[in-house]
Amino acid sequence: MDNQRELKEPGAAGEPSVCEAAVDKTREVATDTGDYITNSWIITKVKSTLVLSSGVPAERMLSDLLSRSKALCQKPARRQWVSKSEVGVPSRCRSPLMEPQAPPPETTVDPRTLQRALAVYRAPLLSRSVLELAITVIPFVLFWFLTWASVNAGYWLGLLLAVPAAGFLVRLFMIQYDCGHGSFFPSRRANDWVGRALGVLTLKPYDFWRYTHALHHAHSGNLDRSRVGSIDTLSVGEYQALDRSQRLRYRLYRHPLVLFGLGPIYLFMLSNRVPVGFMRAGWMPWLSTMGTNAAIVLLATAMISLVGAGTFLMVHLPIAVLAGAIGVWLFYVHHQFENTRWAHDEQWTFHETALYGSSYYDLPAPLRWLTANIGVHHVHHLASRIPFYRLPEVLKDHPRLREISRVTLRQSLRCVRLALWDEERQRLVPFERANPVMPSLSA
Repeated sequence: MDNQRELKEPGAAGEPSVCEAAVDKTREVATDTGDYITNSWIITKVKSTLVLSSGVPAERMLSDLLSRSKALCQKPARRQWVSKSEVGVPSRCRSPLMEPQAPPPETTVDPRTLQRALAVYRAPLLSRSVLELAITVIPFVLFWFLTWASVNAGYWLGLLLAVPAAGFLVRLFMIQYDCGHGSFFPSRRANDWVGRALGVLTLKPYDFWRYTHALHHAHSGNLDRSRVGSIDTLSVGEYQALDRSQRLRYRLYRHPLVLFGLGPIYLFMLSNRVPVGFMRAGWMPWLSTMGTNAAIVLLATAMISLVGAGTFLMVHLPIAVLAGAIGVWLFYVHHQFENTRWAHDEQWTFHETALYGSSYYDLPAPLRWLTANIGVHHVHHLASRIPFYRLPEVLKDHPRLREISRVTLRQSLRCVRLALWDEERQRLVPFERANPVMPSLSA
């Protein structure tokens, strides 16, 4: 269809198309954001406008797009004035009975100003990155073989050793995670190839995951945009509009045994083996998934020849399943807490949603180390190019961030009950509190 093709203006040989020129100019405009994901989102906006436009003179359209891209970069952030006890909670999320108070100046955080201040932490340290990789890979391999050796002494002992092995596998995924953001090594090539290699262990096809994860960062908290890479969450109104069987299906999907049990098994063992949702999105998703699958088969074949098929499955399956469940749990708490921030497109802003819509999962020190500081997720979403080992520096230098969207380990357990987004209350609510007249399963 004509309205679905990129517009090309005839010109001299070698001259860029209108689309290419607009994207190049937009990259220049977007450089002040200092964030790859933000820039990618702005460029996507420009491309989509070009693709959907037709019959517009190229010169006028290019001028319009440049002005739009500047507005996207310079759109002023809505400053939230909050009291010290409510840092990070939007004013509309509070009880109407609460008296509005002017907060002390030190409790306010402007996300855009903060993002610019965080640019100094973006530079990865090569020696530190190599060290972090080594102290994660070596213990993982060690615990894997200890689990294998323990199987002969008793399978239950082997299962106990599978727990730390799964923990180090989670940490390997967090390194792959940073590689996907281009923040682990100074070299993009090193990031990509280490990320692809780790994807064989984590069962995550690196290039395909990096693409879908960029969509998650670009649209996180936007009720009107694609929720690729996110946990499906309905609003109260959407849930009430479902019929009985659809409500039952959604309740089953949100059940903890499905989200953190069957879900990770499906996601890592089955869904990641083919580019689900992107079957016709070009060669990259297929090359990434099929290349990873082939490498997994080769590695599994080598390990089976060493320890035997039955033993390999008894050792590696519990490790992989447990690591997958931990990963899904972390991702859940990062975005599924009560006072998260979601909005429709006209009210949504990248910076505010990044800072206030992602949690600071304040874990005990050993778990914080094992999960590679991924709990500092509000900072990560605001400035995804910061290596995970530099996030503690950010919290030390900007102590106010410790109080924004903070969720403790105990508090995170209560997040399991949250299932619906209440647009009136502007918070996530459990099924039973969504609405006094909400029908039950038996309705």
